[in-house]
Amino acid sequence: MQHLYAIGDIHGHLDLLRAAHDLIAADMARHGPGPVIHLGDLVDRGPDSRGVIDFLIAGLAQGHDWIILKGNHDRMFARFLRDPWEPEPGLRAELSWLHPRLGGADTLRSYGVASAGDRPVEKVHAEAVEAVPQAHVDFLTARPTLHLAGEAAFVHAGIRPGIALSEQTETDLVWIRDPFLTATESFGPLIVHGHTALDQPTHYGNRLNLDSGAAYGGPLSAVVIEGREAWLLAPSGRQKLAISRG
Repeated sequence: MQHLYAIGDIHGHLDLLRAAHDLIAADMARHGPGPVIHLGDLVDRGPDSRGVIDFLIAGLAQGHDWIILKGNHDRMFARFLRDPWEPEPGLRAELSWLHPRLGGADTLRSYGVASAGDRPVEKVHAEAVEAVPQAHVDFLTARPTLHLAGEAAFVHAGIRPGIALSEQTETDLVWIRDPFLTATESFGPLIVHGHTALDQPTHYGNRLNLDSGAAYGGPLSAVVIEGREAWLLAPSGRQKLAISRG
């Protein structure tokens, strides 16, 4: 049976990303190769967003079978570089990417732009445009928001129930929580997502949430999926994720 690998929200933690890929490499050595899907939120809050993007770009250039999806934080970063005053659908009006809760200043710090949350936006934006390589901007902008493989659909945040996958909006794919998180019906494919942090990856039967809170000091989870079943990867090997009824 085909097996697929997936990695949850990275949030600028290059060390955790490397460790997740080491676990995947060990599993591939035992079970054979498979594509690796990254569920987005590559940047913000962690210490090395620039390093994460460099690592992923290099991996694609080396020919690795990686799919790298767009998260809401990735979209906010690219949008800020384009126009710092452009509203972000899905974000509360009183917030901005540079608000301490969002972590944009942490991302810019990794590019050498200091104190981004404490200075005039125009000056920060001008410095950011100079500091962030165009290759990074192009990479972020080009990220897909949906990937279908096997019996699963991979997205960052989720999907809007009752809407065909082909008709989902990008804003829902990168931002949605309810009504997706409260839906108990089948979505057709197993929806593999992140965006909503949990203590550990959880399989709900109709969806699988892989955001284990790396943005808040938690681990970065990597799983292998075969059909609709999933296993968390650990140094000791595969750990089956039972379906939660909670």
